[in-house]
Amino acid sequence: MFVASDKSEFRVRELVLGIEGLALLRNAIGTDEAFLERRLAEIRKYANGPAEDLPGGGASVGELDAGAGYAAWSGIYDSLPSSYLEVEEPIVHRLFEEGPAGTALDAACGTGRTTAALAARGYRTIGVDQSPDMLEHARRKVPDGEFHEGRLEKLPVDDASVDLAVSTLALTHMPDLTDAVAELARVVRPGGRVIVSDLHPFVVTLQGQCLFVAGDEELAFVRNHVHLAGDYLRAFTAAGLSVRACYEPLFNGRLAPGGYEEHISEAARAAWNDIPIVIVWEAVKPAVGAAG
Repeated sequence: MFVASDKSEFRVRELVLGIEGLALLRNAIGTDEAFLERRLAEIRKYANGPAEDLPGGGASVGELDAGAGYAAWSGIYDSLPSSYLEVEEPIVHRLFEEGPAGTALDAACGTGRTTAALAARGYRTIGVDQSPDMLEHARRKVPDGEFHEGRLEKLPVDDASVDLAVSTLALTHMPDLTDAVAELARVVRPGGRVIVSDLHPFVVTLQGQCLFVAGDEELAFVRNHVHLAGDYLRAFTAAGLSVRACYEPLFNGRLAPGGYEEHISEAARAAWNDIPIVIVWEAVKPAVGAAG
């Protein structure tokens, strides 16, 4: 295994049974009996059957820290369809288009997915990420961008130097939001905006982690933390930001290709149907001399 002994592990069996159970719980009332019987049959099968009946033979799933995880993920991150990206990007891109195209920071920029969207809309872009492997992809994607290695909680960017600070689908990896949100607020000029997208707390509470193939077809995860809406609001307020809008797009039916959920697609879609999977915040740093 590639996972250090002090990290957490679990097995695909538990994930499959969890999704089946969630589908059963959410649809126990008002659903046809045939659906419920299929759920119970699959629960019995995967709880009592041989490991070869499970995706990947029921292989164990190990935890990687954010640096190692995104280094392993970097080569395939842009090639995989994702329900999270598909519901997040239309909202985030529309917010980009609502403001003047000045200087924008993409904090935890990863492979440059969001940096490229900003550049395409006329922004001068700065990308920061802790993963050198991710930054290599971002530099190729946005050759005119400015990129730096750094962390969300200590951004290598000057005070009040950007018009827009963005962080997409990254804060979930932090145990606490306070320092990262404070850093986003610090680098934005008065009157500028902060846009944050993240995994919805419903998803992290119910599912916990997002799995990916880390090497030699072994599954891994980078830990996600639950941040409730109140946690975001307290972090924005502490940083001196005013929330302008919040969006909660719903699951669109897309399951991760090749993953354990595709193996139990009926249960997985029933489990996630009509659940918000991403949360998007738009906040403003008050202009100098602004009232209130």
